[in-house]
Amino acid sequence: MGDAPDTRTHHGTAIAVGGSAALILGPSGAGKSDLALRCLALAPTPLIPAPALLVADDRVLVSAVDGRLRVEAPATIRGQLEVRGMGVLAVPYARSAELALVVELAAPETIERLPDPPPRRDFLGISLPLLRVAPFEASAPVKLLLALARAARGPDKAKET
Repeated sequence: MGDAPDTRTHHGTAIAVGGSAALILGPSGAGKSDLALRCLALAPTPLIPAPALLVADDRVLVSAVDGRLRVEAPATIRGQLEVRGMGVLAVPYARSAELALVVELAAPETIERLPDPPPRRDFLGISLPLLRVAPFEASAPVKLLLALARAARGPDKAKET
């Protein structure tokens, strides 16, 4: 049996693909919910074969248990995504998922083209891959979903089709 979970609330949005989650962080109004909405609409694709689901929007509960992190929404906002100009919408959601990637929203000119070494961020004493992304770039949801897939499965290996 493991330790009792250490749970903290973070201002952010979390999405999951295939049981692995990305936690999107940024200031209020920076585009966290909008980026999540575009990820939900995009997957599945040939690059991302599973659907993307909302885990939490605005407030994300992050728990550390046995060296792993899990994310979930407070019960009062489960399955709800704020869509600017439309209000709060009910969307398909995952009740919880294992946190595999941290995403920080950033201005395009502050993002390294080829970060070496790959950046990481600590959460509750656990180091996770970090993706810095400009939220309103057309490629932002694809970058997020690809980084999440990479974080969940390990380094990329090209395959012939």
